Amino acid sequence: MDVVEWEERPELRNPVALVAFEGWNDAADAASGAIGYILDRFEDVEPFAVILPEEFFDFQIRRPDVEIGDGGTRDITWPVVAFYAIPLPDQDRDLVLVLGEEPHHRWITFTNHVIEVLQSVGVEEVITLGAFIGQVAHTLPVPIIGVATDPAVVERHELLTSDYEGPTGITGVLNVSCAEAGINAVSLWAATPHYLSANENPKAMLALLSKATLIAGITLDATELAVEAGEFDSRVNQAIDNSSDLSTYVHRLEETSGEAVHPALADQLVDEIEQFLKEGD
Repeated sequence: MDVVEWEERPELRNPVALVAFEGWNDAADAASGAIGYILDRFEDVEPFAVILPEEFFDFQIRRPDVEIGDGGTRDITWPVVAFYAIPLPDQDRDLVLVLGEEPHHRWITFTNHVIEVLQSVGVEEVITLGAFIGQVAHTLPVPIIGVATDPAVVERHELLTSDYEGPTGITGVLNVSCAEAGINAVSLWAATPHYLSANENPKAMLALLSKATLIAGITLDATELAVEAGEFDSRVNQAIDNSSDLSTYVHRLEETSGEAVHPALADQLVDEIEQFLKEGD
């Protein structure tokens, strides 16, 4: 059985790919949410290809979903990685979106399949999106850390740098595989506030999307996402204003610019702010 299932092979102009994976790489759904926002802006977009899950997922860890279809039949939805073509006829290049879940097995083989699909439709530039939980304040601009096969990209787009060494996710493996395949790759990572880690963060989504489209040289309408980010900020600010402890904690984060703040204080406040945001839904 073929690992990649093709629906069509789109003809695209100098396409750039934006890639995000749910899971370890996706704090506050910031990366997958940015890709999902683009998909929502274009109606009736269907994948032109998917990577089938059999070889790459442990179904006891990530079980498929069952749904009741027409006539009472039961349908199974499996975790796939999907590729979408977004023509941008009024711009100089088209867009490919890749969205799925981080696989459990055979990462080298998996990333090779991703690259094969991208190269088959002419992609020579890949931008991966990720997000991590950090001790940062929501009141400050979202920090975006960047790594690129061309270091000049990091400097040109004023990305923050990191000397992190340690465990990595599928995006890290994909970036290395892209470099080995001669594909220009940029990895963008948004830092999301620890005390908002259980909530989708549209402000981080917007920051990733804005930086990614700038680097890609394309324009996408992010008005609705900007509105969501503003509303989210307002709700968080209301929670902060209603709690002197939360307010003190956020001010300490602002003053230390993300330097270590005792985690015990943050842990005591997480439940409080999460409950406030849930009650506002």
